[in-house]
Amino acid sequence: MTDDSSTPSGTSSTGPATAGTARAGSARAVIHEGLPTQLPDIDPDETHDWIDSFDSMVDERGRERARYVMLRLLERAREMNVGVPALRSTDYINTIPPEREPWFPGDEEAERRIRAFIRWNAAVMVSSANRKGLEVGGHIATYQSSASLYEVGFNHFFQGKDAPGGGDQIYIQGHASPGIYSRAYLEGRLSEQQLYRFRQEVQHGTGQGLPSYPHPRLMPDFWEFPTVSMGLTGINSIYQARFNRYLQNRGIKDTDNQHVWAFLGDGEMAEPESLGAIRVAAREELDNLTWVINCNLQQLDGPVTGNGKIIQELEANFRGAGWNVIKVVWGREWDQLLARDVDGVLVNKMNATPDGDFQTYSVEDGGYVRESFFGGDPRLRAMVEHMSDQQIQKLPRGGHDYRKVYAAFDAAKKHVGQPTVILAKTIKGWTIDALEGKNATHQMKKLTPEDLKKFRDRLYLPISDRDLERSYEETGAAPFFHPGEKSPEIDYMMERRRQLGGSVPRRVLRAEPLTLPADKVYADLKKGSGKNSVASTMAVVRLLKDWMKDPEIGKRIVPIAPDEYRTFGMDAMFPSAKVYNPGGQRYESVDRKLLLSYKESTQGQMLHEGISEAGAMASATAAGSAYSTHGEHMIPFYIFYSMFGFQRTGDSIWAMADQLARGFLVGATAGRTTLTGEGLQHADGHSPLLATTNPAIKHYDPAFAYEISHIMQTGLEQMYGSTEEHPDGENVIYYLTVYNEPVPQPAEPEDVDVEGILKGIHKVSTGEGDGPRVQLLASGVGFPWAQEAARILREDWGVVADTWSVTSWNELARDAVASEQWNLMHPGEPQRTAYVADKLAGSQGPFLAVSDFMAAVPLQIARWVPGDYCVLGADGFGFADTRPAARRFFNIDAESVVVRTLQALADAGEIDPAQVEKAFAQYRIDDPTAVAGRKQEGGDA
Repeated sequence: MTDDSSTPSGTSSTGPATAGTARAGSARAVIHEGLPTQLPDIDPDETHDWIDSFDSMVDERGRERARYVMLRLLERAREMNVGVPALRSTDYINTIPPEREPWFPGDEEAERRIRAFIRWNAAVMVSSANRKGLEVGGHIATYQSSASLYEVGFNHFFQGKDAPGGGDQIYIQGHASPGIYSRAYLEGRLSEQQLYRFRQEVQHGTGQGLPSYPHPRLMPDFWEFPTVSMGLTGINSIYQARFNRYLQNRGIKDTDNQHVWAFLGDGEMAEPESLGAIRVAAREELDNLTWVINCNLQQLDGPVTGNGKIIQELEANFRGAGWNVIKVVWGREWDQLLARDVDGVLVNKMNATPDGDFQTYSVEDGGYVRESFFGGDPRLRAMVEHMSDQQIQKLPRGGHDYRKVYAAFDAAKKHVGQPTVILAKTIKGWTIDALEGKNATHQMKKLTPEDLKKFRDRLYLPISDRDLERSYEETGAAPFFHPGEKSPEIDYMMERRRQLGGSVPRRVLRAEPLTLPADKVYADLKKGSGKNSVASTMAVVRLLKDWMKDPEIGKRIVPIAPDEYRTFGMDAMFPSAKVYNPGGQRYESVDRKLLLSYKESTQGQMLHEGISEAGAMASATAAGSAYSTHGEHMIPFYIFYSMFGFQRTGDSIWAMADQLARGFLVGATAGRTTLTGEGLQHADGHSPLLATTNPAIKHYDPAFAYEISHIMQTGLEQMYGSTEEHPDGENVIYYLTVYNEPVPQPAEPEDVDVEGILKGIHKVSTGEGDGPRVQLLASGVGFPWAQEAARILREDWGVVADTWSVTSWNELARDAVASEQWNLMHPGEPQRTAYVADKLAGSQGPFLAVSDFMAAVPLQIARWVPGDYCVLGADGFGFADTRPAARRFFNIDAESVVVRTLQALADAGEIDPAQVEKAFAQYRIDDPTAVAGRKQEGGDA
């Protein structure tokens, strides 16, 4: 049966399509390709014979017959391996004809009943969540349109974690989550009480309710992939399938039996991320990937493309990108009509009817459809004269016909050499009369008792009016339905899941603990650079190279960069680690004679994503969650222009955190003034602020190589080590901002304050001598400015300065807020103080902070600094110039620190204000031309 609301007994009969089944149509179908008109004609007479023959066919048999023959000739040409242009779209009919559909192995009646139970519970769950006094929202209509798509997968295709190879990876459309919860309830994985607490995650106790969407961080044993925000499913699923191949090709894990399924909506395909990487999937021949696009023709508030045809548009996009496309447009009741369409008039009507009309047909009665769709041509009218209006009204869309869907899934799973997209036409809100096909379904969150009675009748559920009324009286909502643990339907669905490897979705942790590198691997960074100047980016990369040599974790490092490996000094890895390419390197590199030539390999370790930060983030997410998706610890090391991290891909980083992924994000070329020459769009002065909005991110802005060694060692241990509190490691992500400016790297002091480095601040130097005293706080590349300012203050102004390296403004602020929160929740107990307050307690004089970021970054800790606190920052848009000029413009250079320090001392009454005026005039901190002659080391990236 195609309609879950049809009577429980009887099936519609279908006849085989004849040879004339309308694969014809009209010239109005959306088909366009360039033809090779410039090629020479080596036999004009033969060509004219063929053209004359074609002209005669058009004259005698019509354009429809001529088009059909041409399509058959194109098909035959491909069978004979004759290179001809591809069609970017085909007729508006099913890709798989009835005679090629495989035998359906399931119990049709049992599966229809199971879908009815799940449909009901999903709708009741959302409606219940919107009862008076609660009203927390939800989506009823999405799952109702896609129930058959999911259930065919659950019953026949989706492999669970206990299947050979570790099971499939399934990205479930976020708005369909009520249906997935409802199935889990029937399987005994969730309780009825949890369904009643949909979207109520804390008021009944943590873990006692259900989150709105697929959120692994909120349900870490259930959900595996976050799929809301919409659009990220597409790109993340592509790079997940690609990463599966990466693991296979590198010999880390056999992923050959694992398939990636991604469910998306046709409206969701308007998100740039949805289609942005589809060529990657085709180029790398990811036949382990299938997308299922639920084409219910509706966005949240109206039609996806009312005047057009979204299925045809998507087909053209995917065919053009090199995907295998399977359309599931019509249910089996259309097969007999199409078999009689010898003139192609029905297919022509299907091709020419816009989506807006199809949406209207879904809410109108059969009489309207007879007149509007079939009534315009006597041949069409004759086709349905034997059918009642009710039969016409029930002519189904293909996405609700589980036989058609099964055929599509089966073909997708067996297809070789290309990813597959299934375009399944459905009706939003299917089987719920109050919602079905209406533009406002997204806003309709609640069903009345009368709505539910009609819904119950359409699903043939044994729930009496009295049961409904009593449930409303007692709970304010309709009852959930469960046929009983021993019912045939439950036995059937549980057996199907046993055969397929267990329930899905399900997240498990199977990764074996890693043996992490010993302290000696960090020794070189702690020695400093001697007389040489080294950029902090180079220090990070140096440690990465040492990690990659480690016998235990070396192969598990996944270097990732968007077309900038050479910028970050990582080209030395090309000859040894090589760039991953599933096709290997079938060409001679232009720089093959150089020592550091570009080398690709099937077993390559480096992921080179081209100019796609979004793709790089998707790879980082796949690698960082491999410990759960594959049972293999992998360590992503994603290095990028810092401006193009949180600003450009913050949504993806948020999803990475939701997916409980781990790894290192390295914002290289950081700072508002350090990446000289690039200008406004490249000058990162604010990524720490964006990073602080993500609770999973630990941001550090180290100044010295020895700080980097401690931070990265601790990050590795925290994420991939094992402790009593976190036996499987912690679900955090380390973000380091590093710079391309070479600076002297001191050796690690013997009494180094490791705790201070990791918590966010440690003292570097204590000023000697008498005089007014100040505290200079700086991070990253800003520390040399503070250091130089301390020298100038001592030698020229008699001011003594202590210097502090702030490795993390964010972590200091986070700790301080946490201490205040603890105090709030523990009245009467000894109060906690912020780490930064304890660290700076007893320090004399005003405090001045500076960094290459905007003032708001160091201002995060202002509340907890025990004294007068003033901040210099690079506020405003960046621009192209030398570093000295830019820093003078923003007043963050050493001289500006000096003047601001003197001003703070004058404000405190410790020096004569005239000293400030003198310094201002002497250093001309208001004039960037004053530093025009200063040289800089290390140029643009």
